[in-house]
Amino acid sequence: MTVTPQPTSARTLTCAACGTTFTCSGDVGCWCAAEPFRLPMPSLEAAADCLCPSCLRAKAARGQNV
Repeated sequence: MTVTPQPTSARTLTCAACGTTFTCSGDVGCWCAAEPFRLPMPSLEAAADCLCPSCLRAKAARGQNV
């Protein structure tokens, strides 16, 4: 039996850095998956969620970890 992953529904998030609201479509279909860079996901201890496109791109340009 093969299990096919089900797409996750989009979530509205608030950027942990600037407070802007944005949409996340899940691990595979999210806008961040199309970015040319890869940053580590926030740690569970950080108690912070994802960053908006602007903040994530700025952080990647500075060469910082999330």
